Amino acid sequence: MLNKARFLTPFICAVLLTAACAVPSAKGTGAPATAWQQPQSASPAQPTQSPSPAQPEEKNADELPPQAPQADQSSSATALKIVRILLADNQSSAEIKHSGRVYVYTQDLEKKYKVSAAGTLAVRFAGNGHVQAGTLKSNQPIIIEPAKDTLLTWKDNIYAGKIFIIPAQHTFLLVEHADLETYLYGVLPYEMSYSWPLEALKAQAVAARTYTLKTLEHVKNKYFDLYSDVRSQMYKGGGKQYPSVKQAVDETKNQVLTYNGNLFYTYYHGNCGGGTDNVSSWNPHIKPIKPLAGAICESDSHSKSFSWKQDIPNSKIKSYTQQAGLSGKLKSIKITQKTHTGRATKITIHTSKGTKTVACNPFRLALGLKSCKISEIKIHNNHVHFEGRGYGHGIGMCQDGAAGMARQGKKYSQILKNYYPNSTLTTLK
Repeated sequence: MLNKARFLTPFICAVLLTAACAVPSAKGTGAPATAWQQPQSASPAQPTQSPSPAQPEEKNADELPPQAPQADQSSSATALKIVRILLADNQSSAEIKHSGRVYVYTQDLEKKYKVSAAGTLAVRFAGNGHVQAGTLKSNQPIIIEPAKDTLLTWKDNIYAGKIFIIPAQHTFLLVEHADLETYLYGVLPYEMSYSWPLEALKAQAVAARTYTLKTLEHVKNKYFDLYSDVRSQMYKGGGKQYPSVKQAVDETKNQVLTYNGNLFYTYYHGNCGGGTDNVSSWNPHIKPIKPLAGAICESDSHSKSFSWKQDIPNSKIKSYTQQAGLSGKLKSIKITQKTHTGRATKITIHTSKGTKTVACNPFRLALGLKSCKISEIKIHNNHVHFEGRGYGHGIGMCQDGAAGMARQGKKYSQILKNYYPNSTLTTLK
């Protein structure tokens, strides 16, 4: 789970209130780079200089960034729409490319300069709690702010927001501050293919926006709100803007799901294998609510994830059983508890020296099984054979089912109503 931001609490509380907690199971699509387009009037994100320390330039007052946002921001109208995404931690060096002018400054604005031409900023941990970006060295966060129409690139991902370089004990963190809607541009193509029907993408946009804002109600980390991976939602920068994704996000702007006037965690996953389950079957510590009580799904059977077969090597099984406190030769693995849809919740493992019952979700994650909707288990000499249905935890929206419903002519509001029953599509003001 990700950590949560204090500065967003007033906004969420003023509009909507509370609910449950956890992480959506993501299915990245790795869409090809040839399909993306720059934002309107944006210059290409290709660097024209090799990495080298940036040189300070003369600065006119109107050329400098207006002010550096603080890590713990107040509830101003501008700050409320910003999310802070952890791109990386434990970094000792990085190269951040910029397609045009950038401003580089310390958080208190004591040190600052601009770089006018496209190029690359060399970033490094400089020892004694200091970080350095170009020629600027400081023991406080350094901010790289792109000017209008400039994009930042790190590890082939393209970002439109400001990047904060935050010194840690012996390394630094890279954290992007991005507008919520721009953040969603960088989430959707890696949680659902940009080539899928628009109505499915719009359902995904609403689910991802709701999940993000619900998460922001309880941020505890000082420097970031969200991870850029499946601990929150997959994110690879809002600088890549696929036309279909941009349309889906823009046409659902400010729309979220609520239940009894409150935001809730709109979990989603790849494929439910014919039906979703109650959230408490996945995590018994989460209080069940009607939108997460399970739903019928009749539109996901077209996917290759609908049914599967996997052979797990005995060495991996042995490693798991040892971690679970079991020794001896494996005798059997049996499903001893399951939901009405056939999704296992309890697995009992029997060896020559003992027996143990474990929850299915950590079991499947440890072994790399696609889901807990397991229909067959057979032990062989060198492996254990599993068969089943679905991909992911099976809670909330089934992404393959959403695509199937969209292909059948259903609107995004109907898709959301099906997978989050009793929820309300709400527009934030």
